[in-house]
Amino acid sequence: MTKKILINNATILTMNKNKDIIENGVVFIENDKIVDIGKEELKNKYKKLENLKIIDGEKGILMPGMINCHTHASMIPFRTLADDYKDRLKKYLFPLEQKLVNNELVYIGARYAISEMLLSGVTTFCDMYYFEDEVAKAAEELNIRGILCETVLNFSAPDAKEPYGGLNYAVDFIEKWKNNELIIPGIAPHAPYTNSDESLIEAFNISKKYNVPITMHIAEMDYEWNKYIKEYGLSPVAYLNKLGILDSNFIGAHSVLVSNDDIEILKANNVGICHNIGSNAKGAKGVMPILKMKEKGINIGLGTDGPMSGNTLDILTQMPLVGKIHKLFNKDRTILPSIELIELATLGGAKVLGMDNKIGSIEKGKKADVILLETESVNMQPIFDYYATIVYSANSSNVDTVIVNGRVVVRNKKLISGNFKDIRSDMINLTKKIKEVIEK
Repeated sequence: MTKKILINNATILTMNKNKDIIENGVVFIENDKIVDIGKEELKNKYKKLENLKIIDGEKGILMPGMINCHTHASMIPFRTLADDYKDRLKKYLFPLEQKLVNNELVYIGARYAISEMLLSGVTTFCDMYYFEDEVAKAAEELNIRGILCETVLNFSAPDAKEPYGGLNYAVDFIEKWKNNELIIPGIAPHAPYTNSDESLIEAFNISKKYNVPITMHIAEMDYEWNKYIKEYGLSPVAYLNKLGILDSNFIGAHSVLVSNDDIEILKANNVGICHNIGSNAKGAKGVMPILKMKEKGINIGLGTDGPMSGNTLDILTQMPLVGKIHKLFNKDRTILPSIELIELATLGGAKVLGMDNKIGSIEKGKKADVILLETESVNMQPIFDYYATIVYSANSSNVDTVIVNGRVVVRNKKLISGNFKDIRSDMINLTKKIKEVIEK
């Protein structure tokens, strides 16, 4: 049966080329696509259709679904562990993952993390972790769009007994999921310093062969910068460029420690960059030079990083952080106005992922990935500027309805594509097991 949804009585922030705002707007969705957009009178054109689901926006704000361009979703069972631990990645997280991460943890963690994302208005996420097949299963079940990339490391990992075993896993994973409607499989060499030249080149060749994304942490760590400058006289970005593995399928996470020359390299290779402001601030990594990158026309999106690093998976928390931290850092309150921050969270993220022809804005022919924010809660009035309201007033509790690929997955602030009570119960039981291990 053809699915038909009519959303009316909402202000539409299209995020299209002209940044059109339609008050008292109407969107008509058929199956997985946005078919029509217009003013209130458009309702009359479709309201008598059979099997039509009508959603009253109740004067809320309808906008494109938000995009989380970098996370490690299934790390969520470890959230709030060792938050203030020095050199946490090498001394705490990697050893903890070796002890505890398995198929079950990744699947349970992914279901919980995806629930959090959907309930906060994230409709697409780009993931880097282990056992990505389990993440894909969870994403398909709960109906979220995922760019899911298998991790490659120069030591044994939870899902690979041999160093670089993630390469073989990634090939099998890509073959299995490459034609899925919601899932785009990819590959994720963890970082330059946790891979060899050979593994980086092989990962890149896999990405080229299958035309899938390759994502990597780059230019995030001081020791990473120092290593490549000392050993090769090159920055991490320049080193990757020398290897010839930067291209339009490449998604660079963090990119805090980059020079002007690095920015030119990233632009020349059409690399997409994910800005993880919350994680970088909490980890005291530094501030990404977003203004210089934007000036050069680099595609930039927003990410949360892992929920153990940034403690959240929602992009609504990241937008105000990006605005406030960069205004403070540059001592200029006029930079990065709200409309630009929302663009980073929607169409900007879509461009980073190479999906701006399908998602990121509310336009005819695009995928029906939209969210409705209610405006009745105390924090949502008055509204003089819709963009500023979303960036600086809204939070995830204002997300009322979420539609992904034409399917309603959140309605009246409740997850309906899965049983959250069971998902939460599984997470709590898993937390008890983790606690027993770390207390031994």
